Amino acid sequence: MKKAVLLVNLGSPRDLNKKSVRKYLNIFLSDDYVVDIPKFLQQLILKLFILPFRPKQTLHAYSQIWTDKGSPLIISTLKIKEKLSRKTDWHVEVAMRYEEPCIESALKNLQSKGYNKIFVLPLYPHNAMSTTITTQVEVDRIAKEIIPDAELVYIKPFYKNQKYISAVANSVQKYLNKEKFDKLIFSYHGIPKRQAKKTDETGSHCFASSECCEVEELGSADCYKAHTVQASIKIAKELGLNDTEWEIAYQSRIGPGWLTPFTDKRLEALPNEGKSSIGILCPSFISDCLETLEEIDIRGRKTFFDAGGEKMTYIPCLNDSEETINLIISIVNDAESLKVKSLKIA
Repeated sequence: MKKAVLLVNLGSPRDLNKKSVRKYLNIFLSDDYVVDIPKFLQQLILKLFILPFRPKQTLHAYSQIWTDKGSPLIISTLKIKEKLSRKTDWHVEVAMRYEEPCIESALKNLQSKGYNKIFVLPLYPHNAMSTTITTQVEVDRIAKEIIPDAELVYIKPFYKNQKYISAVANSVQKYLNKEKFDKLIFSYHGIPKRQAKKTDETGSHCFASSECCEVEELGSADCYKAHTVQASIKIAKELGLNDTEWEIAYQSRIGPGWLTPFTDKRLEALPNEGKSSIGILCPSFISDCLETLEEIDIRGRKTFFDAGGEKMTYIPCLNDSEETINLIISIVNDAESLKVKSLKIA
């Protein structure tokens, strides 16, 4: 069989203008795996309360991180493709779940070149409805129309892969070698608690106890929060940190009922707890993007300083580092010899 790799990331507005941002938000927030409420209500909220106002705010946020070459997320993903292609003999395609380069174009390219075994790698370490699951659903949908006879191998979330744990730990250690933080913050992208519960195959494990995320069993196997907790514990252990030296928080909340504690609230509170110098990283993402560069490194920094913080060190995502390339090579090779379990939701 003729093999190829398809890297899929979240996406970004095509251009730095209000029309492009509005289109992106409309597509993104119309995804039933992102806003999982009845479609009528979803669209009502989107059309009446979000799209008339949010594009202006989001455009301002993007304007603070946009580069001469465009979106940092897309630039980072394309660099990963280039380096991965150079280091292997694989044909590598890149697609975004929303906007361009689109999944349809990537699959058409693969079909035209005769590739019939495609390793699909969503560039998210942890499983969630709004990332890995929606990616698989959309790739499946389009593949049935464009390349129906191809074998699609979906690579599972790699949150506890030792190469991933070591890569993140090494990226943090570079900063710890230079300075000591009062606290290290693992800031993960937030999701509604109901979405975490939907991935609990037992229907009874999720949020049943305060330690449920630390327990590796069927109920937590596909749970986003469990993945973030278990990965953080492994990374902190590799760094030699004790429990008082690090914590987990969740960012980007939209409404009530989301995972807690909230990153912005913790950044506001930490100086009053005597934590005036902190390090913060965003392990939900392989590539730096709006949620890391603007929400954390710009707005989060201001929140921390306004509350009396003295020093905040943002630790970048893995991006196109050599460790990222080696990690992808390893997990694709592993996937070739394993039966891949499809991600499920209730």
